[in-house]
Amino acid sequence: MDNSTTTNHTIFSQIIEGTIACHKIYEDNHVLSFLDVNPISHGHALVIPKEAAATMDKLSQESAAALGACLPKICRAILAATQTTAYNLLQNNGTAAHQAVFHVHIHIIPRYNDHGLALGWNPTSLSSQQGTTLSEAIANHL
Repeated sequence: MDNSTTTNHTIFSQIIEGTIACHKIYEDNHVLSFLDVNPISHGHALVIPKEAAATMDKLSQESAAALGACLPKICRAILAATQTTAYNLLQNNGTAAHQAVFHVHIHIIPRYNDHGLALGWNPTSLSSQQGTTLSEAIANHL
């Protein structure tokens, strides 16, 4: 079963409720950010909506806007505190995309050379016709 289609009571729900402690970085009415307890690098943090949505496509516009509004300032704070200049934003949706906790969350992962995170990228090609067909199909669903 792909848990991305259901919203379970997750560890993040418990952190939001305060039944599990966290190292809080930021909180407002819609968003909570805290350090990852299993960090890939020094300063690795999570940013989560307080709304319990399993994947980004299930998230309300209001919560998505709140996430987008706070991400730049949290990134700037992490960069300043860790004295690094590079970072990854990572957000997975669904089992096939390696999502482990089925509550929307964005990782902010400070980068120190090649330490901690390896990404594979195997690009294919997109023909002009494929691009036209696919972009129109996606646009028609907006």
